[in-house]
Amino acid sequence: MANPKILIPKSSLEFLKSLKLNNNREWFNTHKDEFIEQQNYIENFAGLLLNEMNAHDLIETQSGKKSLHRIYRDTRFSKEKIPYKTNWSGSFARATKQLRGGYYFHIEPGNSFVAGGFQEPNAEDLKRIRDDISFDATALRKILNNAAFTETFGTLKGEQLKTTPKGFDPGNAAIDLLRYKQFLLIRKFTNQQVLSQDFLKEANNSFKNMRPFFDYMSEVLTVDGDGLEG
Repeated sequence: MANPKILIPKSSLEFLKSLKLNNNREWFNTHKDEFIEQQNYIENFAGLLLNEMNAHDLIETQSGKKSLHRIYRDTRFSKEKIPYKTNWSGSFARATKQLRGGYYFHIEPGNSFVAGGFQEPNAEDLKRIRDDISFDATALRKILNNAAFTETFGTLKGEQLKTTPKGFDPGNAAIDLLRYKQFLLIRKFTNQQVLSQDFLKEANNSFKNMRPFFDYMSEVLTVDGDGLEG
């Protein structure tokens, strides 16, 4: 009998393993009922995670179901024409334009993680972030060096330039931070952790530990030099 306290059962990962080996429409249609059953577990997990997150942040996403990403791949512009993703995933948007950053969870055998941050900041946002870092990176470094941050995420992740961004001094003391094009926080989980009773708590705590970084970024991106909201 399955443990009712374990929100994501082993069968949810086993389904993904089978799908990876049989990534075609005929197999998927034959196993559609199984897909729906396993997706319901993920939807329930996402709903409970959303409830936990609403205790420490304002989330725009209204339900676990609405947070989930479709399992169907868009193959129109992809060289890889397999029709289905081999992971469960979902995202939560923060409410109001003043609260910047976003949350994401990804469940895949051998590659599960939760993440958040800024994957594709537009040119204007990226310039504002770099301007603030260039002026004084003390506040950001304090967040990145905080014990709760390093224990949860290790270091800031994301694509970086190999050279100095245009318009900035290569001798700037914060050149290591100025080279970032993405600003991502990622915590990985083993299969055993995903299938444990503590996964909901640990995923929520990971999102909670993103808040100082999000608060910093929100201030940089929504308040101008005169202290006015942009």
